[in-house]
Amino acid sequence: MDGCPALSGETRLFAIIGDPIAQVKSPASMTRALTALGLDCVLVPIHVTSDDVDRFLSGVGLAKNLDGIIATVPHKFAAYAHCTTATERANVLQAVNIMRRNPDGGWHGEMTDGLGFVNGIRAAGCRPEGQRALLIGAGGAGSAIALALMEAGVADLAVHDADAGRRDALVARLKGRRGAAARVGSADPTGCTLVVNATPVGMRPDDPYPVQADKLTAAMFVGDVITVPAVTPLIEAARRLGCATQTGGGMYTAQLDLMRDFLIGK
Repeated sequence: MDGCPALSGETRLFAIIGDPIAQVKSPASMTRALTALGLDCVLVPIHVTSDDVDRFLSGVGLAKNLDGIIATVPHKFAAYAHCTTATERANVLQAVNIMRRNPDGGWHGEMTDGLGFVNGIRAAGCRPEGQRALLIGAGGAGSAIALALMEAGVADLAVHDADAGRRDALVARLKGRRGAAARVGSADPTGCTLVVNATPVGMRPDDPYPVQADKLTAAMFVGDVITVPAVTPLIEAARRLGCATQTGGGMYTAQLDLMRDFLIGK
């Protein structure tokens, strides 16, 4: 791998787990970010299904040279359950996307997806303050983005998810913590100024749009968390209408330093 030192028995390990896993960009970019600090380490992708994730996390924790884990779809809630400590943000969301070792060998968790998304849309010229936002997806990434958008000052946040129970639980959690700006929404973006897809819908060529794309307007900013394809059908449709956009790659770039710093305890 370009820019990485030769591996040896002293190399420290980091892992990224998900299902699927082939789409992740972290192994190369995070390895480069860590080795640029002079660390002898490598981040490896590991394909783990939902049925196996608890057994995997319990077993892999025995590896003394494994210093951190990044969790992607759909393992962010499961990963939180294996943390002995976590940040306040992760405790509110009960989900983590990154874990590092505590001195006692347990895991300390954090959720950077929301901060990464908000930092990314700011870099793309979108100011979340005062926006009327529609969030599609109340999973791990969606929950984190919802909290970060509310903390960033959106005026209204509508949440839609195919799993009504998960959607309602997130809305209730946000209302109890951040006031009454969160509410149940639908796939119709009418009246919104910020539209976010935080689901895997759009990864496969035959996927439908996650929102009613025919109701997008040029005044809307549209963001997606998907990294493969680099430009999803939703982002393509939004750009044809003249919308400003952020891809999943932009979100990842915006949170790369956050994850690197957390992994090294900075």
